[in-house]
Amino acid sequence: MNSQNPIKGQGAQRNVKNRFERYSYEPEDWEMEKSSTQIIDVFPKTIVNAVKSPDLPMEYSLNPYQGCEHGCSYCYARPTHEYWGFSAGIDFERKIMVKKNAPELLEKFFQKRNYVPKTIMLSGNTDCYQPVERTLEITRKILEVCLAYRHPVAILSKNALLMRDLDLFIQMNELNLISVALSLPTMNEELRRKMEPRTSSSLKKLEALKILKENNIPTGAMIAPIIPGLNSDETLKIIQEISESGVDWFGYTLIRLNDAVEPIFVDWLEKSFPDRKDKVLSLIKQMRGGKLGEKRYFERYKGEGNIAEMIHKTIEIGRNKYFKDRKMAELSTAHFTGSRTQQLKLF
Repeated sequence: MNSQNPIKGQGAQRNVKNRFERYSYEPEDWEMEKSSTQIIDVFPKTIVNAVKSPDLPMEYSLNPYQGCEHGCSYCYARPTHEYWGFSAGIDFERKIMVKKNAPELLEKFFQKRNYVPKTIMLSGNTDCYQPVERTLEITRKILEVCLAYRHPVAILSKNALLMRDLDLFIQMNELNLISVALSLPTMNEELRRKMEPRTSSSLKKLEALKILKENNIPTGAMIAPIIPGLNSDETLKIIQEISESGVDWFGYTLIRLNDAVEPIFVDWLEKSFPDRKDKVLSLIKQMRGGKLGEKRYFERYKGEGNIAEMIHKTIEIGRNKYFKDRKMAELSTAHFTGSRTQQLKLF
């Protein structure tokens, strides 16, 4: 195949060298194109992660999968795949590690004698509703454990597949145990297919948000990431659309390209938008102090310079116009039992 043509249906166009490995092997392009998703069973000893970053609102996160089939070239989680001996490139999308024992580990975590319940985020790293979840249903089983123990959960996904579990959301919401958010970085379907190739369409995400609100589920949306020169001109339109769907809150992030994410994104940009590559990279650098990445707490979300300031002001205008007096729901820990209870029977 022509190396200048993008491989359809994925973000990373090649594997990049693992920073922890002395040697690396990258197959020929044709091998990459022919390879399919590989499911790898792993058996961790713990499943709940304490979130120690001071600029993140959650205290616990849980990731039933490592790696993500959605294929977003800019995904901040890509470098974590290197800790497993894989590449942050195509490996991240094609070698998915699954934690089938996650529900059992979560139950043991809830049974700890001194455990103080706090909302758990699904997922803090890779998407808990990526395509493989359709058949494995690990996330659904995790939700069933949370319902049985009456423990609060906040969900963030790019996939309308989460609507499969609406029955559980409704039951959990009876005790104020659930909030659901979808990431919606663009309303341009052609751009969406390139930015996040194996996610749900923007219209399906909006439809899911509307149905969730019709069922009184606390909902939110993330405009993430905002990429100057690609989707930054859509920000107000997206805010209006998600407002009309009825969501309670929205958030946003500015793109940052740390470690292996930088060469993966640059290569994707070269193949997907060669005419815009130089402009987009220049704009990112302008809001990242001359770099493409940023790791400093708080600064990584804030950015700097005129480009970042313009985005922040646009967000402020949209929030004041479309989201005045709306806010994120606070979930309840008051019903947590520390032991299994009979699940609510609403159906």
